[in-house]
Amino acid sequence: MKLQSQVSRKVGDTEYIKSWVVIPNKILELLKWKSGQELDGEVKDGKLIIKKKN
Repeated sequence: MKLQSQVSRKVGDTEYIKSWVVIPNKILELLKWKSGQELDGEVKDGKLIIKKKN
């Protein structure tokens, strides 16, 4: 997996960063996640937990 970021816009001296995690296809297939699917995320004990949104 890889964390990627880019500047999405700049207003005055402020840059707004957009970030995303690239998840390998093999993992997506195991989880049965599809592109565009809604997900929930939370941080617990210093770890990011991502789940399908109900």
